[in-house]
Amino acid sequence: MQPTRVKVLLLVALAAAVIGWVVARVADSMLGRLMPLSWSAAVAIWLLAVGLGMWAWIVRPRLLGRDGYLPLPPVVAARTAALALAASRTGAAVGGLYAGFAVALASELSSLAGREYAAVAATCAIGSAALTAVGLWLEQMCRIPPQDGANGAGQLPGGEQEWEPELGAERSNSPAPARPSAHGPAGDAVG
Repeated sequence: MQPTRVKVLLLVALAAAVIGWVVARVADSMLGRLMPLSWSAAVAIWLLAVGLGMWAWIVRPRLLGRDGYLPLPPVVAARTAALALAASRTGAAVGGLYAGFAVALASELSSLAGREYAAVAATCAIGSAALTAVGLWLEQMCRIPPQDGANGAGQLPGGEQEWEPELGAERSNSPAPARPSAHGPAGDAVG
């Protein structure tokens, strides 16, 4: 996986903002009323940002290899990195969309509904920016540092050598040797 580029996230947010502005304007002109926005969306976005932030804070010492903490299992670290990537991209897209809604609703601030929907859109956009920031922070923690040495191949964090088969050892296509059993040949317990 490639690290997330902030430039790409800004382009995604800008494209989503244009889409949000167009959707809000089309809904206003076709329906003759403002597009309703719910506070539950803002609550959900902020819960995602806070939850991801808590996860990042919990796994931070394990990802960074701090003394006294067991390292995070590789599968969990990979899933955490994928979650961070998804959070930053989703936050940028959703944040841009709600920013577009907020810009479109800026002309409707004279009405009570316009102010409320603009506040919902702004709260969602800010929460999405927080989700993006936490996702980028978590992704940065999940990065594997560059290896010291000539090629760095086969080295684990801490300088330990990864297991490699001995030179000259070849794989055999013969079946594995039978494991000793606690039962005799007829299935009787040996004992």
